[in-house]
Amino acid sequence: MKILVTGSNGQLGNEIRVLAPDYQSFNFIFTDIAELDITSEPDVESLVKSERPEVIINCAAYTAVDKAEQEGDLAFLINSTAVGNLARVASKHGSLLIHISTDYVFDGKGYKPYVENNPTNPVSLYAKSKHAGEQQVQSYANKALIFRTSWLYSTFGNNFVKTIMKYGKERGKLNVVFDQTGTPTYARDLAKAMLDIIQNNTVPEGVEVFHFSNEGVTSWYDFAKTIIEFTGIGCVINPIETKDYPLPAVRPFYSVFNKSKIKQRFQIDIPYWEDSLKECLKKMNAV
Repeated sequence: MKILVTGSNGQLGNEIRVLAPDYQSFNFIFTDIAELDITSEPDVESLVKSERPEVIINCAAYTAVDKAEQEGDLAFLINSTAVGNLARVASKHGSLLIHISTDYVFDGKGYKPYVENNPTNPVSLYAKSKHAGEQQVQSYANKALIFRTSWLYSTFGNNFVKTIMKYGKERGKLNVVFDQTGTPTYARDLAKAMLDIIQNNTVPEGVEVFHFSNEGVTSWYDFAKTIIEFTGIGCVINPIETKDYPLPAVRPFYSVFNKSKIKQRFQIDIPYWEDSLKECLKKMNAV
């Protein structure tokens, strides 16, 4: 089976690269902006027409949440327009499209873990661009899986885990918000879940949304405390309220996912967030 991966230099794309040798029946085509400009539908059409992938995994995204408040057009170009290009071309050539979305499609004012059909209400420009991307898939794809995930981190790129480690070593004390609740997701776990679902050939027709994060619930403060604890970095983490750390883009206060649907449909086991964090830190030689 041939699988085209877009945005393969990002966190999730790189984790798929690492896992690729474990999936001998798959032939991966890894692309990033240098190999494929997904904002150009003719470019996408040309590559898909020549390679004929059975599956397209879209890992490309504009993820600079705060910057998006000033670069809304760019965020929408990558997170929505480009996704529409992929959805139309995938449908035309019979490819399954797998698209990655986010907890930010919800406003975070809930108090129960979000299920897939809860009403969406994106607040920030980044959130609206990701929500628009979901709508493009719903509108144009014949068969697609949308995976919403949250608090993504990995051994690759920039993420919260690396930021806490970096500043934890440089400073004796860090302030981290305690009133935003969710679940960290190790990108490797999401990558493996997606590849296992493809391999087991349990993909439905039509477009379906699934929630995936690691198991458990935490706050950014507790997440940071656990990173410091696991790595042994001598740094004090102070809990602060969101209002004391103003940022351009509004964050969801609550973004815990209910993952019953994905676990029951595909019979997958999802690791607990602390266990996955420890695995990631081991790979970074940080514990």
